[in-house]
Amino acid sequence: MDTIKKLRYRYWPDRAIGELLAKQWMETAVPLLVLVVVVAAFASVVDNFLAFSSISVLLREASEIGFIVFGMALVLIVGGIDLSVGSMYAICNVVVLYLIHVQEWAALPAMGATLLCGALMGAVNGVLIGYLKLRAFLTTLVTLIVFRAIFNLIQFNWAVEIASTIPDSDLWDELGNDTFLALPISTWIFIVVAILFHIFLTRMRGGWHIMAVGGSRRSAYNSGLPVNRIAASAYVASGVFTAVAAILFAARVDSSSADTGMGIEIVVLAAALLGGIRLGGGKGSVAKAVLGTLIVLIVTNSLRGLSVPAGYIRMTLAFIMIAAVTLDIRWFKNRGKALRELYVSPGYLPLPGAPATSKASGSPYAVNNKLGQTELIGLGMVESPEDVILDEHDHLYCGTRHGDIMRFFAPDYQRMELYAHIGGQPLGMAFNKVGDLYVCVGGMGLYCIRRKDRAVEKATDETGRSLLSVVDDSRLRLADDLDIAPDGRIFFSEATVRYEMHEWPIDSLEGRGNGRIICYDPATGRTHTALKNLVFPNGICMASDGQSLLFAESWACRISRYWFDGPRKGQVEVVIPDLPGYPDNINRASDGNYWIAIMGMRSPSFDLAMRSPAFRRRMVKRLGQDEWLAPNINVGCVIKCDESGRVLESYWDRSGENHPMITSMREHRGYLYLGGISNNRIGRYRLDHADPDFMQHPIEQV
Repeated sequence: MDTIKKLRYRYWPDRAIGELLAKQWMETAVPLLVLVVVVAAFASVVDNFLAFSSISVLLREASEIGFIVFGMALVLIVGGIDLSVGSMYAICNVVVLYLIHVQEWAALPAMGATLLCGALMGAVNGVLIGYLKLRAFLTTLVTLIVFRAIFNLIQFNWAVEIASTIPDSDLWDELGNDTFLALPISTWIFIVVAILFHIFLTRMRGGWHIMAVGGSRRSAYNSGLPVNRIAASAYVASGVFTAVAAILFAARVDSSSADTGMGIEIVVLAAALLGGIRLGGGKGSVAKAVLGTLIVLIVTNSLRGLSVPAGYIRMTLAFIMIAAVTLDIRWFKNRGKALRELYVSPGYLPLPGAPATSKASGSPYAVNNKLGQTELIGLGMVESPEDVILDEHDHLYCGTRHGDIMRFFAPDYQRMELYAHIGGQPLGMAFNKVGDLYVCVGGMGLYCIRRKDRAVEKATDETGRSLLSVVDDSRLRLADDLDIAPDGRIFFSEATVRYEMHEWPIDSLEGRGNGRIICYDPATGRTHTALKNLVFPNGICMASDGQSLLFAESWACRISRYWFDGPRKGQVEVVIPDLPGYPDNINRASDGNYWIAIMGMRSPSFDLAMRSPAFRRRMVKRLGQDEWLAPNINVGCVIKCDESGRVLESYWDRSGENHPMITSMREHRGYLYLGGISNNRIGRYRLDHADPDFMQHPIEQV
């Protein structure tokens, strides 16, 4: 029965479904579904619908309309709307034709002037809406009327001259009629611009600013963003995109008529909304704009090919638009609900029985009060010193929740200074042979503080992505603890690839192999995953052979050994399978043994819950997070074991006053120094019979 349950919760795809729903590209599911349905419907009733000639015509028109949709999408994302695009399109169309046909300009200068014309018209809207803060709907409705009147005047004066001349420009002809690799030139231009536009929106600061302004103008303003300028720039960009569409249309048709651009703003707005770009702002993508454009053109062209009257075409388009927008809104709401219910995917984690810890048990884990008289360092001066380390001068280093590395000066540790500011939450630390301090930083990766000038450098923040992983595990979410191999390679744990540091209780509820051990080689700069599918891997410590390491898996309550070199390379062996609590950092002792921090103790209720994934799933769905079961991390201790896993002794603070939670310990010259991520102090405990010259990381004199 246990085997069946284990297999069910390991291979059932509910976890993968939750991770798929979390993907940003899943937001395009609705427009993509609509596109598939539309293509399937019209392919069955329209002759030659899938013929290459029909597809080529569709792509040519989509390239032209698509540029206007890009402009409309940008304006919608920033929180506005632009109803004047049809009139701007008409003006740019007649301007480029007039310059090439009548003024006999070369194609490139004429197109440049047309783009400038589009930018100027967009700037009119931008100034009125972005800086003067007029209503976007009414403002662009007025400019639609004004620009249309201007077009009627210039088209009336220039139409005859344009029609009576034939331009002598190979570039102009190629732009309108030639193909490359069987696709129209305009389509290739559209593809290139779409890729660049996608990079701008998703990878560049300007795109992030536009999303921020559309999401919340007040928050964007409070963050220091130039909201007015960003909003105005979106309208300028819309004008430029519209001008590009007009140029491509003019090159293809090479004429102008009085109804050019008439009603195109409705088609473009429908395409944007069909693509799932919301009127509220802050949401949108290039993929959505492209999908919406294709849907609109397929519907309109196919119905026109079936000789359906124009009125019915507009009614059909309106019906599809309303249905798609409604479906998209429902999908957006229910997707978030489904994501909350499915993403957290508890696994089956049967733990062995916990060893006795009572004082009378005679167990090496028996409670005592050895740490009750611990000397306190920096009480109230530091917050969240998760790990501590000392250099050859006995100076003490620790991290804080403010992203700082602090240094306490020996011998009395009363004076403190800021050693370096990293940002993030500094966790595990280790000196290399020349005294550079490597630090695991939660949410940021592995960083190095150079001894010479205290310069902070990023060592690595990513590794190779797993081929079969749905979630992107290339970014390091929670680098935790580290140690350095004799050849300089750095091995460090990443506790989870699915959750951020503040979400550790969720990972504990899952009890799955979400973590891994990563190797970074400073000599080559390469990072790779050495061992994966670990249950919240935490502490790491090199073994005596220099070819293996000990590592802790917190929620599995065990210590294991991994060989990264030598004849047993790649093998893993459990050393301690049944700890009474949740292990954290591991460090060497002066007598050749190992210290292990226990950050909290197991409880029967949580152990039982780990055997019942269904119970934990119901708890996540029905209760608020503050009511979930969570590991008890308010009581901890330090244990010592040998390399085979035999526990030798334990050290407790029975009252829990000095160190209620211990996440690290470091032996240094006869003392044991204690750190705790929930503490505001560092402890120092005098060890009897310890080597007074022992250092955790000997530093070479250079």
